[in-house]
Amino acid sequence: MVYVDEIDMDQEGIAEMVLDENAIAQVARPGTSLKLPGTSQGGCPSPAVRPVTQSGRPLTGFVRPSTQSGRPSTMEQAIKTPRTALTARPITSASGRYVRLGTASMLTNPDGPFINLSRLNLAKYAQKPKLAKALFEYIFHHENDVKNALDLAALATEHAQFKDWWWKVQIGKCYYRLGLYREAEKQFKSALKQQDMVDTILYLAKVYLRLDQPVTALNVFKQGLDQFPGEVTLICGIARIYEEMNNISSAAEYYKDVLKQDNTHVEAIACIGSNHFYSDQPEIALRFYRRLLQMGVYNCQLFNNLGLCCFYAQQYDMTLSSFERALFLAENEEETADVWYNLGHVAVGIGDLNLAYQCFRLTLVNNNNYAEAYNNLAVLEMRKGHIEQARALLQTASSLAPHMYEPHFNFAILSEKVGDLQRSYTAAQKSEEAFPGHVDTQQLIKQLKQHFAML
Repeated sequence: MVYVDEIDMDQEGIAEMVLDENAIAQVARPGTSLKLPGTSQGGCPSPAVRPVTQSGRPLTGFVRPSTQSGRPSTMEQAIKTPRTALTARPITSASGRYVRLGTASMLTNPDGPFINLSRLNLAKYAQKPKLAKALFEYIFHHENDVKNALDLAALATEHAQFKDWWWKVQIGKCYYRLGLYREAEKQFKSALKQQDMVDTILYLAKVYLRLDQPVTALNVFKQGLDQFPGEVTLICGIARIYEEMNNISSAAEYYKDVLKQDNTHVEAIACIGSNHFYSDQPEIALRFYRRLLQMGVYNCQLFNNLGLCCFYAQQYDMTLSSFERALFLAENEEETADVWYNLGHVAVGIGDLNLAYQCFRLTLVNNNNYAEAYNNLAVLEMRKGHIEQARALLQTASSLAPHMYEPHFNFAILSEKVGDLQRSYTAAQKSEEAFPGHVDTQQLIKQLKQHFAML
């Protein structure tokens, strides 16, 4: 039987997000909610420097389940946004994933299921602790029958006179899967009173994160560190929460603590590397990505990042060879599109606008929903004087990625140049909404207001 790690496997589907009844505070205090990512500004880079996802958070250096789930404001936006890790589009449903996880974990007989759950006398098996634990894992992970698993766990914990912490954790897992987060919280807390375990702390923090209580989750992790000093998974959990709350400087500190305990932790190295890159230190980022290469990580994303770091660190001899390797290792069209998009930036950097145009076109051939490429193509079309084409490209970009300020701002500038002041003002307001601190947008809005005052 394949053992499944439940701790990291947490993806919210559209149904779980939009139909969430566990909302505690609609208007949370700044820095206490993951639903309002822009509230905590502790060392957070501006969107002009570091691109943001649909959920308003800066791109992380490492794709994990939580980075792919944003909280879309409307159902329409949740469904429209393209399905890539960069856009934080929620997957359709988490339940399908649990079913797929179990399909290959145990061979079944051709003449019927391995165990017929409907005929089992759960009360009988609950009295045999060793057998009950194996049976529970089979029902929970392989059959994905949470209700029967919960019944078995309840009977078994009763037989153990509520003294076995393991069964309490399993009941908590069942409640979590069923969406009963407060009941799950009680079970995990009860289990922790009997036995301090790292896994239980991680499950409890996961419950608080789903209830949108990151500060409580941080406290749980910090209390866990008192019991288990230097435990990598707990430090990493704290770093992830800080990163999701836009507190990038604190996240980087905790990722460095992770590396002090485990210097081969891929997520920590990747996140610190991306943080240095967006802090204008490509040479230092290059050292972290080289470290990943030495550890045996060999994939498209790594060579893509190496190529960008080499370009911005002015090590031009390595840039193109890294991108060539990235193209060779790309496993799907979205990865290929990322590489071509970055090559387009390199081409703009060296002043070859024809090559840049071709690269951005190739990006769109591989991924038709790449809003950034539409935006950059529009700028190149504007330079050529093709106003209508530029306008169409910018409208496509802003509809694909309403969270980006660049297409709105460029559209506002373009409309202002051709004298369409009303459209320019509307687009400038959208740009300001996406990035309130953008000085050029504020100046444009000021100019337009003066125009309107003169009319």
